[in-house]
Amino acid sequence: MKIDEINMAIIKHLRDGRRSFKNIADNLSLTENTVRSRVKKLMEGGILEISGVVNPESIPRHHTVIIGVKLGTADMFKKAELFSKLRGIVSVAVVTGRYDLMVTVLFNDDYSLEAFYTEEVSKIEGVQSMETFVIYKNFNLKVPYIL
Repeated sequence: MKIDEINMAIIKHLRDGRRSFKNIADNLSLTENTVRSRVKKLMEGGILEISGVVNPESIPRHHTVIIGVKLGTADMFKKAELFSKLRGIVSVAVVTGRYDLMVTVLFNDDYSLEAFYTEEVSKIEGVQSMETFVIYKNFNLKVPYIL
């Protein structure tokens, strides 16, 4: 799907996911139906998703961790997909550098880092090593509430 200037403008307006299509249309001098149609196509194309996100620091007894994963296999995309299905996963990225994957995980009092490693990561073969980075303070991090 082609992402033109109008699509980008609509996406920028949807940073506030509660903003009405009419308001966006008025602001961009478009019809409401044009905005609605373009948003539908962007969502169907997997380019845009409208959802609520939270600052994990603002929720009591919740914290976010980033984990660098080194794999013992070259099949990084398959392993990334497997990681993306584990409990607590916010995102998984295949990266260059010291690690093969960077995984962002949300935890709370009922779901700990220990449980993630012993109950979830243990399901995936080929994990060579992992390094955990506990987020002490975040700026602008918003995640879907997945627990």
